[in-house]
Amino acid sequence: MTIVQSTPETIVWVAIDVAKDHHEALIEAPGWRSRKRVRVQNRADDFRAFADFLHSLRFSIRVGFEPTSNYHRALAYFLHSQGFELQLISSLAVARTREAMHNSWDKNDPKDAQVILHLLKSGLTQHYHDPIVHNLNDLQELSKTHYQVSLEKTRTQHRLLTLYLQLYFPEIAPYHCSARSEWLWSLLIEFPTPRSMTCLSKAEFISQSLAPGRPQGWRKNAF
Repeated sequence: MTIVQSTPETIVWVAIDVAKDHHEALIEAPGWRSRKRVRVQNRADDFRAFADFLHSLRFSIRVGFEPTSNYHRALAYFLHSQGFELQLISSLAVARTREAMHNSWDKNDPKDAQVILHLLKSGLTQHYHDPIVHNLNDLQELSKTHYQVSLEKTRTQHRLLTLYLQLYFPEIAPYHCSARSEWLWSLLIEFPTPRSMTCLSKAEFISQSLAPGRPQGWRKNAF
């Protein structure tokens, strides 16, 4: 029986903690006595110098980073164009591992780079799909915008139900999901406080609440 002995691939591990103005990189390479820290400014010339340095190591490069807003997008796209293997590190995994390793919630860029390097070497990563390279940028941005709009709509609804209606019109709250909810919210836009209703006579209130357009007579006495 043939015995297969495989030689482990020699890899340079690069952990990058992403920030707005600069990125903290922690590099571990074969033969080094200690890890090397590199600060990469968020500009093109620093990106090129950083890539040239990694190419000069003459080993396979594996880069891991934690997504931070959109600040990682430019560096990730550049490193991908240089042929480096990119791995995405979950923000949740970084937070939980940082607490486990350091027994503290405190964080800073060098500490996060150590955590990212640990997760990268452990294989606890996700494959990074660059939205521009894979022609998903527009779809991703529209999806993210839709998510934020939907989230804000839900938050606004909850604020209205738990704060505004409970303070001014608690008896109306059960009807916000009824068939006439659209008319109800339009009414509350026109008459936002009890005073805006009571300053009118019953006939005036009925007339203005049913009339098209926004009523004008109540505004000066609404508050």
